Amino acid sequence: MSVIIVTGGTYGLGQSITVELARRGHQVVAFGLSQAQISSTARGFESLRAELEGAGCEADVLEADVSNAEDVRRVVEHAIARHGRIDGLVNNAAVGPLGTVLTTDEPTFDRIVGVNLKGTYLMSRAVIPHMARTGGGSIVNIGSGAGWGKPNMAIYSASKGAIVALSAAMAYDHFHDHVRVNVAIPGGGGIVSGMSVGRMGGDVDAFKSRPAPGTATGRPMDGRDLANAVAFLLSDEAAAISGTVIDVGCFAHQGGPVPGRPVSGGAIPAAAPR
Repeated sequence: MSVIIVTGGTYGLGQSITVELARRGHQVVAFGLSQAQISSTARGFESLRAELEGAGCEADVLEADVSNAEDVRRVVEHAIARHGRIDGLVNNAAVGPLGTVLTTDEPTFDRIVGVNLKGTYLMSRAVIPHMARTGGGSIVNIGSGAGWGKPNMAIYSASKGAIVALSAAMAYDHFHDHVRVNVAIPGGGGIVSGMSVGRMGGDVDAFKSRPAPGTATGRPMDGRDLANAVAFLLSDEAAAISGTVIDVGCFAHQGGPVPGRPVSGGAIPAAAPR
């Protein structure tokens, strides 16, 4: 099976992606940071290891900072030394403090852009030569509906909008290297992640109680929904697909989220942006 690196693969959505790919038999190299990051509750690797064990599979779990070029080099060297190649990359690592351009200080701006955009650049730059030498590969960048602009998410929105543009440019640039580049965007609200819970002050119950539009299934999206889409984009079944966006949950990239179901009197409860 394929050798796949997952950034931010140790918690939340990244953990779901790591476990699902490992469950399908892929050799996964997942990495993240053990300490909680700005605006996030994600920390430690115990939850990931426990879920992998419960699923009867395993993955390489490393501590590394995606915004640090030396850490990125170390992760890539580990993957090559241990598994001999790199077939896929999931750029999932992200931080998302809330704020406008007036309330976001410069260090926070630098950290958001450093993780969300620079991290994607550093990882892609490090793995594409390996993929090209072995006949190609697949990169999946995790976007956000905020990439089309959301209130009080100015810099996070900017970083995620840049991911969509960067992904399209990379798809063009590496088309003839047989390196496919696509974007998966989680939508539908309700997904518990370190970032989302962190925006609620770390209160999981408060986050879960907020209105969420859900998906066409009648329930909110969960991490495995996103992981299934990522697995498809990494697979040979998607061998002809590059430069596209898959919206997991509906309308996140078209001005969503979907409003809540109307209640009596015609009022529509507000659905918080994710």
